[in-house]
Amino acid sequence: MSGQPAARRTVLKGAALAGVAGLGAAACSTDSKLGHAQTPTPTAPVELGAPDEIPVGESKLYREQRVVVTCPAKGEFKAFSAQCTHAGCLLDKVEKNEGHCPCHGSRFDTTTGKAVHGPATVPLPAVPVRVEGGRLIAGPDA
Repeated sequence: MSGQPAARRTVLKGAALAGVAGLGAAACSTDSKLGHAQTPTPTAPVELGAPDEIPVGESKLYREQRVVVTCPAKGEFKAFSAQCTHAGCLLDKVEKNEGHCPCHGSRFDTTTGKAVHGPATVPLPAVPVRVEGGRLIAGPDA
């Protein structure tokens, strides 16, 4: 009979460890579309600055506004959320049109928003952007 309590303890420990492992996996799930981001895009129009600050063919990160903007052709702009779709961390830099997430190493093509290196698998959400009064404006109604 002394063998029975040990077996029961082993089963209970295993069940507890499996539950904890499941929580850890859920916290870093790559299936998330927005990670832990509550609002990955601006909820109101935000001014970003002069359009000529972004050379044709390049991208610029606006960390404070949580937006990355690319200029595919003169006078044309596309914008995306700068919040990683894996865990909601803010991109920390853009190099050669690739946005870098410092938390888990995800990389995004800033010209398309596409995830190019995991763990993120979902693209960055698009953000409307326009030029108004010589300034870039991003967010709703842009």
